Amino acid sequence: MRSLALKLTLAFLLVGLTVAGLLAFFVERQTQRQFNQFVLDRYQLDLIEELGQYYQSYGSWADIEAIVIANRQPYNKNHRGWMQVIVTDTNGVVVVGVGRYQPGESLNENELATAVPIEINGEVVGYALLPSPPGQGPAAPDSPESRFVSAVRRAIWFSLLGAAVIALLLGVLLARTISRPVQELTQATHRVAQGDLNHEVPIRTRDEIGELATSFNQMTAHLAQANQLRRQMTADIAHDLRTPTSVIMGYTEALSDGVLPGSPEIYRVMHQEVQYLNHLIEDLRTLSLADAGELPLMPQAIAPYDLLERAAVAHSIQASKQGVTLHLEQPAANLPLIQVDPDRMAQVLSNLLSNALRYTPDGGRITLSAVQNQRDVQLKVQDTGSGIAPEELPHIFRRFYRSDKSRPQNGESGLGLAIARSIVEAHGGRITAVSTLGQGTTFTISLPIQ
Repeated sequence: MRSLALKLTLAFLLVGLTVAGLLAFFVERQTQRQFNQFVLDRYQLDLIEELGQYYQSYGSWADIEAIVIANRQPYNKNHRGWMQVIVTDTNGVVVVGVGRYQPGESLNENELATAVPIEINGEVVGYALLPSPPGQGPAAPDSPESRFVSAVRRAIWFSLLGAAVIALLLGVLLARTISRPVQELTQATHRVAQGDLNHEVPIRTRDEIGELATSFNQMTAHLAQANQLRRQMTADIAHDLRTPTSVIMGYTEALSDGVLPGSPEIYRVMHQEVQYLNHLIEDLRTLSLADAGELPLMPQAIAPYDLLERAAVAHSIQASKQGVTLHLEQPAANLPLIQVDPDRMAQVLSNLLSNALRYTPDGGRITLSAVQNQRDVQLKVQDTGSGIAPEELPHIFRRFYRSDKSRPQNGESGLGLAIARSIVEAHGGRITAVSTLGQGTTFTISLPIQ
């Protein structure tokens, strides 16, 4: 039995039959018991009423045995055992009795307390001891009681049959409702395994199955995006490697064939291209280590201001050459220490400052600052450059992403911000950016306090 729908259908049917069967069993037993009790109570009430009428008519219990015996027979002719009725006067002396209760004997206080008083106009004229029959059994087949119980039994079992049919129909419906999304998910996994990463399953419900379908669609979307990024990254790496290798190959062939004489200028260009290749390889290596969680870190407690000061000193000459003011703000109060690798964080700040200098025009300003924000310290790099367009801002930390689609060769690999994010996240922090086109950009590095 491999079908989930069949298993669920049988499970619903079994539960329905079990519940209906137990309900029918207990209802039938309780109906039989209550009906017998009703007949018994009715007989006892009629007998007490007749006894009271007899006493009221004759003024005594003389010759009462005849009426009691006559009332015993109609009730008991269809039952196992006879109704044992004992009648006493007001003093508890038996006037009609059976078994050990013989006429003339007296009932004790306990027996008299269980007897039913016979009253006429509010006055007790005697007592009737009406014990239950010792062994009530089923009524005769032709009796009204038997016909009533049989009718009730048939109604119960017809209800049981109807409940089974309804349980089967509901089981089939619910089983199909549950198994259909599962089958769709199974087929979708096969398609994804075959390479169709854009396939999505329809979301039909909002329960756990619907959440599973939503998670599956999100997974396939992320896989498709990751696959697209992988292909794009491969193309970008090939593009970035092709240009410097083509330059180097062209010069080396020309030098080898004697077309160009060797000169310091040619060697300088070849050296720059080799440096660019080495820089690209190192960036790729850093990213691969970060992705594998194996980026080597040597954290130590350091003041946030010292990190910013080191970065400002390293880029101050370049800023002066470009006519850009590089300002380092003093913190308003002593900031707590942060546990970071100074060299790795210097690499992050260097990438951010290099980008800021690249897009900040002559006369612009770059500000470095550090503030405490609840549980972390924020390092900020703010420039007054050209800014980033809103549609490009969510993608700036992607690998090889450049806002300039022409991809000019400026000595940068397009991995700087991706590396910065990887290093910051390896320290348990996060990096964000806000920008206004034409006004500037602010990068914020949030690092946990030691």
